[in-house]
Amino acid sequence: MTDLNPDPLRADMLLAMRRLARSVAVITCAHEGQRYSMSATAVDSLSTEPPSLLICVNRATSMYQALDAGVDFCVNVLSARHEGIAIDCGGRLKGEARFTTGDWQMSSHGVPYLHDAQASLVCAQDGRFEYGTHTVFIGRIKEVQVTGDVDPLVYLDGAYTTPGAPASRVAA
Repeated sequence: MTDLNPDPLRADMLLAMRRLARSVAVITCAHEGQRYSMSATAVDSLSTEPPSLLICVNRATSMYQALDAGVDFCVNVLSARHEGIAIDCGGRLKGEARFTTGDWQMSSHGVPYLHDAQASLVCAQDGRFEYGTHTVFIGRIKEVQVTGDVDPLVYLDGAYTTPGAPASRVAA
């Protein structure tokens, strides 16, 4: 009998991770005159001394080469009204087209950010390590902008939602 699922532990992990609700962010950067963006949930605070966070980026993404070159980046924490931007930056659009929706501006550090994001944290790279298919980039926070009420866009069970919305069950 042939095993149709050669890595059951990977499949089980993916199923388990669908149950972990995560705020949605769009990571942005600029390099050699081009802007980059990608939707992400693999973002977290790291330390308050110094203020820092981490992002996990697949080395196969278009943004990876810019980050690999050491550019500064921004973590834009999305609100529920930004679902379209999350979808655009998650793969519906490519390249510069990802910046056609939303109020994108440039920070004083030359990093694109979403002006009406719940929070935008501009970071200088301050460390990194590779693991499996991803690189974890550490960002030392240089600038923070917070706007509006707390109303996060959340990714849960393979779909965008909000904290007050009932979670749907999707069969695995």
